[in-house]
Amino acid sequence: MALVIDGAVYLSESEVAERLDISRQTLWRWRQDGKIPQGHRYRGRQVLFSKTEFDAIHSFANRLEPIKAGFDQAQLRLFSGGRG
Repeated sequence: MALVIDGAVYLSESEVAERLDISRQTLWRWRQDGKIPQGHRYRGRQVLFSKTEFDAIHSFANRLEPIKAGFDQAQLRLFSGGRG
């Protein structure tokens, strides 16, 4: 359930993870790696994310990345025992 503080709506780590179908550990790792917003600490414990921060996390979680040239060939060599 979203938390309203001074009229602003915030989501907890658990809510963000559930809505994006990712684990809390993944969310934590992305925060530690600086890939997503850090959020806000509430009452010294709970980490909360604003709507804007959630939107940024959602965009990151659903990004499409191009495959680098040569990647498929390296994969084929790996699984063919170096032949190929």
